[in-house]
Amino acid sequence: MHVHVVGICGTFMGSLALLARDLGHRVSGSDANVYPPMSTQLADAGIALSEGFAAANLTPRPDLVVIGNALSRGNPEVEAVLDQGLPYVSGPQWLAEQVLPGRPVIAIAGTHGKTTTASLTAWLLEAAGLAPGFLIGGVPRNFGVSARLGGEGAPFVVEADEYDTAFFDKRSKFVHYRPLIAVLGNLEYDHADIFPDLAAIERQFHHLVRTVPGRGQLLVADDQPALERVLAEGCWTPVARMGREPASDWRLELERDDASRFRVIQRLADGTEDDAVVDWSLNGEYNARNALAALAAAHACGVDLARGCAALSRFENPRRRQEVRGEIAHIQVIDDFAHHPTAIAATLGGLRAATPKGRLLAVIEPRSNTMRLGTLRSRLAQSVAEADAVWWYQPAGLDWSLEEVLSKCRPPADLADDLDALVAAVVAEAQPLDRIVVMSNGGFGGVHDKLLAALEVAHGE
Repeated sequence: MHVHVVGICGTFMGSLALLARDLGHRVSGSDANVYPPMSTQLADAGIALSEGFAAANLTPRPDLVVIGNALSRGNPEVEAVLDQGLPYVSGPQWLAEQVLPGRPVIAIAGTHGKTTTASLTAWLLEAAGLAPGFLIGGVPRNFGVSARLGGEGAPFVVEADEYDTAFFDKRSKFVHYRPLIAVLGNLEYDHADIFPDLAAIERQFHHLVRTVPGRGQLLVADDQPALERVLAEGCWTPVARMGREPASDWRLELERDDASRFRVIQRLADGTEDDAVVDWSLNGEYNARNALAALAAAHACGVDLARGCAALSRFENPRRRQEVRGEIAHIQVIDDFAHHPTAIAATLGGLRAATPKGRLLAVIEPRSNTMRLGTLRSRLAQSVAEADAVWWYQPAGLDWSLEEVLSKCRPPADLADDLDALVAAVVAEAQPLDRIVVMSNGGFGGVHDKLLAALEVAHGE
C-alpha cells in the first residue's frame, strides 16, 4: 500500500510515517517547513519528501492519505485530496486502527512534560525487557527514533496530545487511543487557538477518562485542581495519585536541590510502603515528577520499583529537552522545547539549580499558536525570573509587541527581530562558564548552530 502523509515533518505525523514504513507500506509525504530532527529521521528512513503542498504531490495516486491537524480547507493538497475523491484519514485514527489494536496502550497526557514522561516510560519498559512500541513527540536518545512498533502484543506508549485531530475531526487526538493506562501529569490553559478557556480543555480530558476501562488505571498528579475537576465529572477506573502529598500512592522526596537525586515511595495495597532512590543526570523537580509518573506507569505493566529506579540512571533526555548542542570555551549552548510560561520557568529553575558557577542566559522565541495570540503574555516576564539575562526574539506573525514584557522582566532583557543581531548580542555578553539556553518549539532559524559558530570566532583558540 502507498501511504502519503500530508504535514509529514511534524513530530507526530513524521512518527506515523515511520510506523507505516515499518508495517511494510510505501510511504511518501509533504510539508511546508522541513527541519531536524524529524527531517533527518525521515531521510534516514528513505521516505520521499516533497517541499510545499501541491496537487502534484499526489502523483502517483496513493492508496491512502493521512492528513495532519495543521492542515485546513484551502490548502491546495487538501483540496486536491477532496476533489479527487482519495481515501483519507486523520493521523490519530490511523494509529488507532493500524497499530494499537491488541496492545496495552499507555497514554501520557498533560499540558507539560509529555515527551519526557513518554520517553521515560518507554525506556523503563525497554530496560525491563518488554520491547515496547512507542510514538513520542521528540527523539528519545535511548532509542534514536521517535516511533517504533515494538514486540507483538507488547505495551505501546503514546504521547497523548489534547490538540485537535484534523480539520474534519475537532476532537482531541487522545480520544482515539483507548488506553489501558492513562497518565494525567498536569493541566492548565494552553492552545488558545482552539480552546476558548480551561473548562473546554477539561472537557476533552474527561472524554479521555471515559475511554479508560475499569480494569485499567489512571495515574493522576496530586497538586492539579483542574485534574480534580475532571475526575469529579465521573470516573470509572481505579485512580492512583502521584506527587509530593503525604497521602499520595506514589510520592516524591527530593534529596538534592537540583533534583538529580530523589527518593520514590510507593504505597502498597496492604498499606505498607516500598521505596528506592534515583541518581540520574537530569535536573529540576519537574523532571523528577516526570520520572515518578513513568515509574508508576511502568509498574502498572509489571516493572518493580527497584528495577525501574535503577534504569533511570541510564536514561538520556530526549532531543530538544535541555539538550547540550555544543560548548565553546566553557560556554554551553543548550536547546530546549519550552514555549509556555510554566515550561519556561521550570526549565530555567532546573538549570539554575544545576548551575553552581557562571550565569544563565536565556534566548526565547515565543512562536507557539498560544504565544502568537498573546493569551499568556502577562506571565512571560515572571517566567524568566531565574535567568541572569534574557533576549526575546520577535518572530514574524506575532501580532503584539514584546516591549511590554521587557519592561517587567527582573533580569536585564533585550528584544531583537533580526537573528544575526540577536546572535551577535548574546555572544558579546557570554563569558566562560555561562550557559545559553535557547527555548522555542520550532527550528528558530538554526540559531543554535549560529551561536556556536559565533562563539568559536569570538572565543575559540
